[in-house]
Amino acid sequence: MTQTTVSTIDEFTLLNMAQAVRRAGVLCAGMDLAVFDTMADGPADAETVAARLDVPVRGARVLLRALAAIDLLKTDGERFWLAPGVDRVLVRSSPGWFGDILRHAVSRYEWDALGRLSDAVRRGGTVLDTNAETPDYPFWADLARTPTPHTPLVADLLADTLEPWAAGREHLDVLDVACGHGLYGYTVARRYPQARVRSVDWPSVLEHSRGHAESLGVLDRVELTPGDMFEEPLGGPYDLSLITNVLHHFSAERAGEMLRRLADVTRPGGRIGIVAVTADGRDPASDPVPHLFAALMLAWTHEGESHALETYRDLLTANGFGEPRLHEVGGVPLRLLLAERL
Repeated sequence: MTQTTVSTIDEFTLLNMAQAVRRAGVLCAGMDLAVFDTMADGPADAETVAARLDVPVRGARVLLRALAAIDLLKTDGERFWLAPGVDRVLVRSSPGWFGDILRHAVSRYEWDALGRLSDAVRRGGTVLDTNAETPDYPFWADLARTPTPHTPLVADLLADTLEPWAAGREHLDVLDVACGHGLYGYTVARRYPQARVRSVDWPSVLEHSRGHAESLGVLDRVELTPGDMFEEPLGGPYDLSLITNVLHHFSAERAGEMLRRLADVTRPGGRIGIVAVTADGRDPASDPVPHLFAALMLAWTHEGESHALETYRDLLTANGFGEPRLHEVGGVPLRLLLAERL
């Protein structure tokens, strides 16, 4: 994650921060209106683009100039064309199309939550009636459909790290609660043919989990279980329990309850894998992601936060697991914790 160091805060620095929302808005409009697809064949003026998009010329001209202002288009004053690289990542027909993932990063769900951050600070939690904890919240189905680029990297790290323990096992029963896209469990299943995975999540999410299991060739070894991870009977026992990118939605106490629940269905000598955005004690300016994420959790959940690595250690050791080991991929904000069921 690239971090710009600011030596002195002045008025212009603050204005630049505040204008980030405008840049994101212009990017989203460009994707929503398929401007980049429209211009993939070469330069065009505002009138031509307006006719292709069936929008007023004024609207097209303002948006095209704004896209040029943030370096996504180039212009000679009259005509506009795609900046280098844009055809690879922002044109839908390209194999490198990145737009669906960008929509998560500039999600309107997050905008709505962060727009009420001041109110959330006053309350100490979300003020939204519909939020990240709402059953079948549409954002989670969107995220399950299109995982971030970090996901396969961390999923491969999980499968690699399990190698000495998992490779020689006769069976490998895996539970993946709040599985989302399911790629962590399904990557393990693809790597280890003796693995079988039970995926638990909301019904709307599991529709996309099924697709990922099928694309990885493991659907015949996957059981999809709709329900709430705190309420649904989990069965078991399992050799490996996974809980990824979800404990930050809850207080440490509530996260501990979930870990105890997983300990109850994990075999002694088995493993638990946690994937999370975590704070590690560094100065926030040198590791901004978990702290900005914590602000989102404040605005989007009732008691969620980016729990510190030390908090996860305490929760695991207090709820039936041993000392966790930390595993990371360089440049990826997600961290993997693995611990043994005692």
